[in-house]
Amino acid sequence: MRAVVLREPGGPERLEVEEVDEPEQPALRVRAAGVNFLDVLVRRGAYPQMPPLPYVPGSEVAGELDGRRVLALPAGGGYAEAVSVDPAWVFPLPDEAGFEEGAAFLMAFLSAWLPLRDLARGTVLVTAASGGVGGAAVQVAKHLGAHVVAAASTDDKRRFAQELGADEAVGYEDLPSCDVALDPVGGEVFSACLAALRPLGTVVAVGFAGGMWEELSPALLVGRNVNVHGFYLGRLMRHDPDLVRRAAEEVLDLWHAGAVRPVVGGTFPLERAADAHRRIDERQHVGKLVLVP
Repeated sequence: MRAVVLREPGGPERLEVEEVDEPEQPALRVRAAGVNFLDVLVRRGAYPQMPPLPYVPGSEVAGELDGRRVLALPAGGGYAEAVSVDPAWVFPLPDEAGFEEGAAFLMAFLSAWLPLRDLARGTVLVTAASGGVGGAAVQVAKHLGAHVVAAASTDDKRRFAQELGADEAVGYEDLPSCDVALDPVGGEVFSACLAALRPLGTVVAVGFAGGMWEELSPALLVGRNVNVHGFYLGRLMRHDPDLVRRAAEEVLDLWHAGAVRPVVGGTFPLERAADAHRRIDERQHVGKLVLVP
């Protein structure tokens, strides 16, 4: 079967389609695979827990398993025509949804729902609000009754975030005060979110697409009466799988009810996986990019 193989870290050109062995059973026939930032980090060699190479990226797929339309979270290998899956991480794809939407849903909405479900209140600031996780967080925070401020780098991205339900959209130079900030960017943007918090506010760190976080002293948190909440979905899946599976069922119920929806920002065949990664590197995408075998 065909799969996208990474043999050594580097630029998008390192992703090449090869013929590989069929996966072990149970094998899901992949109809769409989500392109997540963790795949980009693995390709760059910057992921904190690098898998051994050569490696087939892809931790989010939708396809067919035993005659059922499903979405799943495999432990890698999703950029392929088929992937081995753990039945515990397989969920039914909504009848009205396409495979591309299914591959764009779970990781983004779990990364928004799990931290915001209990934290969202008052004004919620979402950075990278036109991306996969950011776009999901805009919808989730709005569903939970917050006043949502979306931060994004261009007018087009800010308009897109408002179409998803954001009450306001700002550039990074104009971050307002907020009760909660959800930040997939990291680096200086995370520090700016921390500075924007109101007393007893919380910033949720869910990624470092813009660079690693700056060193943080507890004295600052105590002195300003603010909180930092870290979120790492992959590790939470290992440490408390029941919690994550319940959350997956909750967000799928929200999708069924029409409260949230995945946004596919572009589809690419496996042979153009490098182009999908290049678009993310250049920050030219909105929503979630998807590969279609």
